[in-house]
Amino acid sequence: MKILYIDMINSGISGDLFLGALLGLVDNPNEIVENLRQLNVYFSGVKKLQIELVKEERNGIFVNKLDISIEEKKHHRHVRDLKDALNTYLGDKYFSEAAKRYANEVLNTLIKAEAKVHNKLEENIHLHELSSVDTLIDVLGVTHTLEDLGFFDNNLHIYASKIPLGGGNVRAAHGNLPVPAPATSEIIKDSGLIVYPGPIDQELTTPTGAALLVNLKPILNSPHMQIRKESYSTGEKKFDDFPNLFRVFYGIKHLAEERNSSLYQYNQIVSVIETNIDDISGELIGDFIRLIENDVLDIHIIQSLTKKNRPGYIIKIICQPEKKLEIIDKTLINLGTLGVRYYDIDRICVEREVRKEDIKIDGELYTIRYKISYVMKNEDRIVINIKPEYEDLKKLRIKTHYSIKKLQMMILPKLYERNLH
Repeated sequence: MKILYIDMINSGISGDLFLGALLGLVDNPNEIVENLRQLNVYFSGVKKLQIELVKEERNGIFVNKLDISIEEKKHHRHVRDLKDALNTYLGDKYFSEAAKRYANEVLNTLIKAEAKVHNKLEENIHLHELSSVDTLIDVLGVTHTLEDLGFFDNNLHIYASKIPLGGGNVRAAHGNLPVPAPATSEIIKDSGLIVYPGPIDQELTTPTGAALLVNLKPILNSPHMQIRKESYSTGEKKFDDFPNLFRVFYGIKHLAEERNSSLYQYNQIVSVIETNIDDISGELIGDFIRLIENDVLDIHIIQSLTKKNRPGYIIKIICQPEKKLEIIDKTLINLGTLGVRYYDIDRICVEREVRKEDIKIDGELYTIRYKISYVMKNEDRIVINIKPEYEDLKKLRIKTHYSIKKLQMMILPKLYERNLH
């Protein structure tokens, strides 16, 4: 399992810090920067846009730094201008649907926070500090790097440290504001992120940085990992007693005793959520399953007998770690249970693919989908199981009048023969 650990202890987080560090992990940083330079054509009023990823010495080490120079006539843009530019760029550059959702969620988080702070409808606000093209540079750049690292394919788990917010005040369009800025406070409120004031009287966590992090739903813990890459970034500000060094670590989960096994590459962390109920109807349980089925990996309803000899159920849910608090909230609200247990565990989850095959039955050719699961050992693919899709078998039963059991007996030998050679 691949891991990204975001260490903000010595920096806080802003959009340019996050992007600068992530660019040090990907194979194509210059290509991403070159694409971002083209953002000027998606906005009116941008006369010049220059972006350079440079190395700068800080505290004796060379780190990434984004140099961004923008000349624009129009500074206060409407919400729809940013949304149109964002989604046109995402479409033109062929981002995945999951990446598009993340980028839009980050921008919507910023818009909602500004609207809440200024007590205006979202569509009526003008975004001041968030209206410049540099906001989209941060959002789209981070989205692009995360896509390259495999986050949107569920091939990367993200962990995060606690976050220093800074202190003092910051100059904004509405005058001096306390740190953290009201928009930043609104974004991190109820997010589950672990924050603390200080340690210096400067703004260390910005609204854009907070929005990028909140929408990743990171695991708030220090992972046990084998580091493959690390990357540092810094910003314009230099402080006497604070390094202002943002860093990220990229690697794989540490499993010392299993690392030589071919199954090592298939290790994942998932969350298990459990609760006991004995005073609820089957209809409500069924409704609860429908409510969460798209957000979980699996759910089991296990009959049980409680200590008072009353029949009950154990509800057991498996989900991605970043989803567990959301699922627990729905469990409490919809089942009325008084308590929920949860814990993270390792699991081995092998490769699987859905394929199509033309199968001849009684002289007629039928197309059937089937799921094949396998593991890779060195260069060899070891097939674990082959299973025809049940829905396709049902259609074949109607067309051929064979039972599903008979169809399985007829089809499986052909599928195994074609996939084992």
